[in-house]
Amino acid sequence: MALIVVQGGQRLEGTVRAYGAKNSVLPLLAATLLPESGTSLLRDVPPLSDVHHLREILHALGCQTEEAGDGNLLLNAQHVDTTEAPAALVSKLRASFLVMGPLLSRFGTARVGLPGGCSIGSRPIDLHLEGFEAMGADIELGETYIDARAPLGRLQGAEITLRFPSVGATQNLMMAAVLAEGVTVLDNAAKEPEIVDLADFLNAMGADVRGAGSETISIYGVDSLHGAEHSIIPDRIESGTFLVAGAITGGDVLVEGAQAIHLLPVIEKLREAGATIVEEKTGLRVTRTGRLRPLDVTTGVHPGYPTDMQAQLTALLAVTPGTSYVTETVFENRFQHLDELARMGANVRIDGQTAVITGVACLQGADVAATDLRAGAAMILAGLVAEGETRVHAIHHIERGYVDIVERFRQLGANVHRTEGVRELQFK
Repeated sequence: MALIVVQGGQRLEGTVRAYGAKNSVLPLLAATLLPESGTSLLRDVPPLSDVHHLREILHALGCQTEEAGDGNLLLNAQHVDTTEAPAALVSKLRASFLVMGPLLSRFGTARVGLPGGCSIGSRPIDLHLEGFEAMGADIELGETYIDARAPLGRLQGAEITLRFPSVGATQNLMMAAVLAEGVTVLDNAAKEPEIVDLADFLNAMGADVRGAGSETISIYGVDSLHGAEHSIIPDRIESGTFLVAGAITGGDVLVEGAQAIHLLPVIEKLREAGATIVEEKTGLRVTRTGRLRPLDVTTGVHPGYPTDMQAQLTALLAVTPGTSYVTETVFENRFQHLDELARMGANVRIDGQTAVITGVACLQGADVAATDLRAGAAMILAGLVAEGETRVHAIHHIERGYVDIVERFRQLGANVHRTEGVRELQFK
């Protein structure tokens, strides 16, 4: 197995570029199943394992995909010849369930395996299914598959109020609605930048989606869609991770492509913690010369502080003088990484939904596990400021969401490398 080994003590300095957003590219790939004609071109596609897995599912459905260099990907779904997404492929990636909306919308039927993904808490798909049913679909749940069918051959527009502003449900229902008959209104919709990115792509294909980025999205059904070109927004979570890296090491890091409008709550908290963040022509620059200051942070749906940046921030707070409080409101199991920080000497405890973190003078290198994607990034950040060597296990989680993370940290001056053929430890 492979490990990421970090030798602490290096101040990060230099420039790193943000890749296209992982949380945008996956629904965008699913959306390319919608057009009956033409080829779609997606730009700035990050070469991630999640992207590879979703491309495998598209291939299994009959969609053609071709790399066109420089992060460009051509996709053509004119010859899709099945509406069954194999369970063996879907189980590798939770976001693969996003193919159900496009298949049901275009063909009136879909059979999709039960999804997999990181174990960070309950992420039910019932909101997706309730929305499909509101649009007239019949749903049948099996042990390994979910079958959906529109008895009228086409979904019907409906008014749908989500019980929770789920990003995945909002995306899936948007894609289901674009070819439905009539108007679909999504209330309490997710507002994340990735929702707007998907709406922009759908509209470029000939859809009529209005209000994306607000709590109410209206989708006016059209008869057909065509291929389109689209540039994926920069990854705000990847950008935020590198901003925290600059702050935690007292460094000077420019994150090219990072967009302040997508990162306002992260920027606010890093500034409150003592970092300086400046918006430059090509991105965001983070520096820190003074002491870190403790924070009180509560995660929430956009435009609140993103749960996907919670673990990275707790790594910084672990070496911040004073006591900080981090309350997690989105995923109930997203404090698993605190046990790993404790292995490194962090002073942390959990009080209900709140992590209480009293900063220590220095962390100690240790063997730790990437319990999920963002937790893995947090372990690398902690290793950057720890004494001695930190060995991060289960790095397949990290590589799902960060492109060439080791090499990019090395370019900033970190003493980090990936090593193969090492026996992984079993963590409890």
